Amino acid sequence: VNGMEIYSMKIDSKVTSRFAHNVITSRAVNRGNVSKEVFFDVELPKTAFITNFSMTIDGVTYPGTIKEKEAAKKQYEKAVSRGQTAGLVKASGRKTEKFTVSVNIKAASKVTFELTYEELLKRQFGKYEMFIKVKPKQLVKDFEIEVDIFEPQGIAELEAEGTFITNELQNTIKKTFSGKKGHISFKPTLDQQRRCPSCSESVLDGDFTVRYDVKRTTPDNLQIVNGYFVHFFAPTNLPKLSKNIIFVLDTSGSMSGREIEQTKEALLKILDDIKEDDFFNFILFDSEISTWKETLIKATPENLDEARKFVRQISAQGLTNLHGGLMRGIDILNAAHEENLVPKRSASIIIMLTDGQPNVGVSNTQEIEKSVKKAIDGRYTLYNLGFGSGVDYGFLERMALENKGLARRIYPDSDAALQLQGFYDEVSNPMLIDVELNYPENEISDLTTNSFKHFYDGSEIVVAGRFVDSNQNHLSVDVRGEGAQDALLYTTQQGAEQTAQAFQEQQYIFGEYIERLWAYLTIEQLLEKRITATGEEKKNLTAQALALSLKYKFVTPLTSMVVTKPEDNENEEGIADKPTEGIDIFTIPGMCVIYAKLLLIVKLISIKLSVITKSYGQTSPLYHTYASPPTWYTSVDGDPHFIISVPQKKDAICFNINENPGMILNLINDPVTGITVNGELIGDKRANSDAKIQNSYFGKLGIANKHLDVKLTVTPERITIENGDEKTSFTWLDSVTLQQAGLTLIINRKKNLMLSMGSGASFVVVLHQVWKKHPLHQDFLGLYTLKSDKLSEKTHGLLGQFFRPIDFTILEIHPGSDPKKPDATMIVKNNELTVTRGWQKDYRRDPTHGVDIPCWFVHDNGAGLIDGVHTDYIVPSLF
Repeated sequence: VNGMEIYSMKIDSKVTSRFAHNVITSRAVNRGNVSKEVFFDVELPKTAFITNFSMTIDGVTYPGTIKEKEAAKKQYEKAVSRGQTAGLVKASGRKTEKFTVSVNIKAASKVTFELTYEELLKRQFGKYEMFIKVKPKQLVKDFEIEVDIFEPQGIAELEAEGTFITNELQNTIKKTFSGKKGHISFKPTLDQQRRCPSCSESVLDGDFTVRYDVKRTTPDNLQIVNGYFVHFFAPTNLPKLSKNIIFVLDTSGSMSGREIEQTKEALLKILDDIKEDDFFNFILFDSEISTWKETLIKATPENLDEARKFVRQISAQGLTNLHGGLMRGIDILNAAHEENLVPKRSASIIIMLTDGQPNVGVSNTQEIEKSVKKAIDGRYTLYNLGFGSGVDYGFLERMALENKGLARRIYPDSDAALQLQGFYDEVSNPMLIDVELNYPENEISDLTTNSFKHFYDGSEIVVAGRFVDSNQNHLSVDVRGEGAQDALLYTTQQGAEQTAQAFQEQQYIFGEYIERLWAYLTIEQLLEKRITATGEEKKNLTAQALALSLKYKFVTPLTSMVVTKPEDNENEEGIADKPTEGIDIFTIPGMCVIYAKLLLIVKLISIKLSVITKSYGQTSPLYHTYASPPTWYTSVDGDPHFIISVPQKKDAICFNINENPGMILNLINDPVTGITVNGELIGDKRANSDAKIQNSYFGKLGIANKHLDVKLTVTPERITIENGDEKTSFTWLDSVTLQQAGLTLIINRKKNLMLSMGSGASFVVVLHQVWKKHPLHQDFLGLYTLKSDKLSEKTHGLLGQFFRPIDFTILEIHPGSDPKKPDATMIVKNNELTVTRGWQKDYRRDPTHGVDIPCWFVHDNGAGLIDGVHTDYIVPSLF
């Protein structure tokens, strides 16, 4: 492609006792007459840790070195100060992360990239699974995937498949296994890689997946090598426990449309799988809390039929009272256990699904976490499912981990219903509860987690540790857990002779695998504990995880890999580090955005793009320094355009909301001062058949202060004040100054009104009048907030949430579709958004022409900027 040829690509995977060691090697040569840039992009599993990377160019190797993140950052900034740029990019996808590096290759020169990563394969639905992303983007003369598996227990089954495998390619997958060893190879020829006989495009584009399981003659397997042990526990043929499951479901306005329909589709399939011995219930939360039944209900055929009818009629509207929904679910579980409505030996589970953030009832996430943890008190498991990008994933994850569960992101794609059902399948068959694996305390140090709330059918519990005496070669273990019929008590004792013999046999695979498995598992669990820890505990967990990450050379959220690459006879430095779900990594000045989705591709580009600017604060022909707006405020005006001032940046952010006429949006809601502002949308006199999105404006505003018992209704025709039983009306032809009941109102005839109420918060409502005989448009209103600091910190709403300080960073400004409006990447609220530089109008002083206010425009109804999604803010009435 463009003179660059990838002549070899090999993926070599060695799996020993579930621990996978993967090496990806790609070789390319520049067949052209001039230097060209080659990109090496690899997509690897989120659960993996990178352990090594190197580039070899014309026989000279440039290795990556793993350092503590702050040290790597300082080294990188030093390189940036010399005018050098980054070569690595990363981001999070569904199951993968992306590693990218680029380098200039001289004519006729060769380059070899080698990336190594490791992961512990987890057992689900009775099998271990390893997937490899395949996407070379061109035909490769020597392409090969090789997987060697060694399992001391013996391999019971082994399979391999690829999403891109055609009938012609099926025979190229070679699979053999016998005893403890398994082997898979995939080596298509050039012609077999072609999309069609005469094509130069490659058919290799997708996932290559390996699945296997081991033989199980006993419930567990203990392996001891060189002072470390790993204990695998997966009993079979146990009777299933009945489960008590509460579904706590977000039915706020933001869930309307496809999201609620997909949720209902998944629930109907889940109801088909619920066993008759199970108990269940549904809790729905929006602005209010509603339940299907007042208690847990047994899953009889009659009750399941009734539940299906209930699910089919679920609809979405209102705000998001997440705390109220969870507390109602916990109360119902508590009552069921206290009143002996459910079996004593049963597993109690709460599955909560939300697509937004709490904005009514208790909305402070720290308060919710404390309240839920106290209410559950270790008795039940909480699983939190976050639908889409509008959730506070960090909050959902912390709350789940504090209650012995986990969080999972549900992606709002066409398969969302399958994602929901798939998660339920993982937790639908509990076999044991309160499982503990106990080891002699005086013999073991540095033990990984050894107590588990549930053991699910088809899964596996893994515990690893280090011996006090590194020469110890035997270990006894007691396993305890509650089963469906009685308590499980299992004792095992194993020496190291058999394991040592197996270890010698597998030396050809890779080295100290049990020690590295222990380190991997320990780091993973320390990082998980760190999510919910605070203060000194968090510092200690961080220090332990960092020390192990550096010792075993793992790229984790605490470490970075510094890669030095040659550029024009000088070395450039780039950083690779581990993305964290729901949490942004540090942003380095001068650095391309370090985000990614990881793919196994080598992308070759013949022209090196010049980056116009790489950090906020640098100027370019596309980004001018604008004069600051005359005063700082938030506003909504026009169709409807929202402007959010950011004083510390001397800049502004703007976004539009596209909704249907008749919808009412919550703009401001302050539970402390009692002030609310809602707006009702109107449209044009007739729909514009040529427009994809119809115009909408605010045709009615409702401003209230419940503490003063005052309501103000503003339309383009009149202003009406209700104070208790008293009602006063004015038209826009009046010039009025009014003070009553803590309210100050000034009407500037046919222009605007100024309003101050209670706490001193002030608003300006601007009247927009059009020609009465205009065939399309009609009069509408704009709202501007002044003195928003007079409202409390609990203020929310489409405008109200921005009364608190908001920070953002602008990166990678580049030409957009409109030459006058450059695009850029904005980092805000831990989200990476594509934004466009533009202008919106401020009509406060000139309702006819307005004043241009420069701002960064956030697309898609403010997605990623506003809390939740815009439909969360739809309310049923003006007051």
